[in-house]
Amino acid sequence: MVEVGYKKLTVWHKADELAFQVYVATKKFPKEEIYGITSQLRRAALSVPTNIVEGYGRGGKKELRQFLNIALGSLAEAKYLLDFCSRLKYLGTEAHKRLQDLAEEVGRVLWKFYKSL
Repeated sequence: MVEVGYKKLTVWHKADELAFQVYVATKKFPKEEIYGITSQLRRAALSVPTNIVEGYGRGGKKELRQFLNIALGSLAEAKYLLDFCSRLKYLGTEAHKRLQDLAEEVGRVLWKFYKSL
């Protein structure tokens, strides 16, 4: 089976892993937050890889840069929400650090990719 174009991108793999890990971590959040911060954090985290996919699918550098810019904004939102969830004690210290470290790594790779276009 031949990989789809975006699946060849390291940045997509890292962003996909962040989104997945956010979904795993938020399963433990209070049920009353399902339509609140749980939903907001999941949407922000999932927006990063989906914007990479959409931009890649547009076929042009200008469009890809536009969607990578949106992904960078979504990543910033997710990082803030991770900090906020930590303050609320929805995330333990270890889980928060692991997710923030992963988000930082995604940010470095995403920014490098954005600048290369």
